[in-house]
Amino acid sequence: MKKWAKFDRYDFLIYLLNSPALFIANYVIFGSAYYRDKTLFVQTTVIVNCWGAVVFIVLTSWMKYMRYRYGHPDHFGNRLLYSMLGYSGFMLATIPLVFGLFDWLGYPYKPETLPWVLMIGLVTNVVSAGCHEAIFTYYQLRESNRREFELKQLHMMQQMDVLKQQVNPHFLFNSLNSLIALIGENPEQAERFAEELSSVYRYVLRANEQDLTDLDAELNFVQSYAHLLRTRYGNGFSLITEIDPRFKGYKLPSLTLQLLVENAVKHNVVMASRPLTIRIQTDALANLHITNNLQRKRQGVLSNGVGLNNILAKYDILGQPQPVVSEEAGQFRVALPLIAAGVK
Repeated sequence: MKKWAKFDRYDFLIYLLNSPALFIANYVIFGSAYYRDKTLFVQTTVIVNCWGAVVFIVLTSWMKYMRYRYGHPDHFGNRLLYSMLGYSGFMLATIPLVFGLFDWLGYPYKPETLPWVLMIGLVTNVVSAGCHEAIFTYYQLRESNRREFELKQLHMMQQMDVLKQQVNPHFLFNSLNSLIALIGENPEQAERFAEELSSVYRYVLRANEQDLTDLDAELNFVQSYAHLLRTRYGNGFSLITEIDPRFKGYKLPSLTLQLLVENAVKHNVVMASRPLTIRIQTDALANLHITNNLQRKRQGVLSNGVGLNNILAKYDILGQPQPVVSEEAGQFRVALPLIAAGVK
């Protein structure tokens, strides 16, 4: 059997919905005798139900073929028109045959009721066609929504991949610059720095395999990253964390804290005489605040927008509330909405 010709439970439900019309038609044809005469009731009911089963199989198959032939949403008019023409033609051809069978068997039917029975058949077919079309349209809409959702998900994943690939070379480039500077100043520290860099970069590679990471894991990573910065800047850099333990299972986009810390170091003076202090803390509303004292470098730093713009783009792609960026009282602050653990 062809795939389009397969019947489903909705076809049988629609048949059951329309089956009372068979009893109504018999009552119209025979009048009150239909219910008074048990023999007439049983025999004519069997006949019309057999005829109804044939009508159900033929017309439902015809309707399904119309779906197959004119399945595009723009072909709704053609599908409905040809379905109704098929229904009407089949009813006009078979109802007189049923009347002829009743006449041949000698049943006391009323020939003048033929137009009324044809009308009952037409109304029944309109109801049937409407139900079938409503179900078909529903499934088309659901499939369209599913495809749209999958396309959005694919687009989101592609955008996230682009953002992640921006971070990898950017992070490595800046870390290697720090390593090169250390080699001339302190070879032993440079060796330790290279070991820490290897460990940190392994986390970067793992983090790029997922869109979101636990706050606890991200904090552990940024502590390791901060160690690299303290190796380079000594007392010129400090990181303070004040995290409510109940939020450690919440999530945020991977490498968010590293990008913000790196951004602060990039745009501000970091010296023992003018230390840069970065504070990471949570509030009662599940927001993560990253704050640093502002001491901008005299010469503007060329920015390629990888840091903060990358974070804002990730939140936008994930459909999450946007981070809030502010400057006040000599402090630069980014408030990140933490994401509940159930979100992927």
